Amino acid sequence: QVQLVESGGGLVQAGGSLRLSCVASGNRIQLNAMGWYRQAPGKQRELVARISRGGSTEYVDSVKGRFAISRDNAKSMVYLQLNSLKPEDTAVYYCYARGYSDMNAFNAWGQGTVVTIYT
Repeated sequence: QVQLVESGGGLVQAGGSLRLSCVASGNRIQLNAMGWYRQAPGKQRELVARISRGGSTEYVDSVKGRFAISRDNAKSMVYLQLNSLKPEDTAVYYCYARGYSDMNAFNAWGQGTVVTIYT
């Protein structure tokens, strides 16, 4: 069973920064695509950023130039650096990964970490 555990959320003033981390664990795990989604109150979950195993990245337009996704394959971790935060960035942020564990394909989600931006 693959587990994803996020950390790094919190309460930050607008204009500030946060760094979210997510670690994956499982038997003989190979991580392919990883990413971060978010869900604001009353809204649908949306993709924020994703990164391939090779490091190619993709961002939703609203965070381009402010957020940066990265990963450490050796540590089975993915990170999201959030800069120039805005109140509209307030949401629960979920880590996502897909890959193989014991040669079985999986899609896994973390439990979410809350990011709250105040003015």
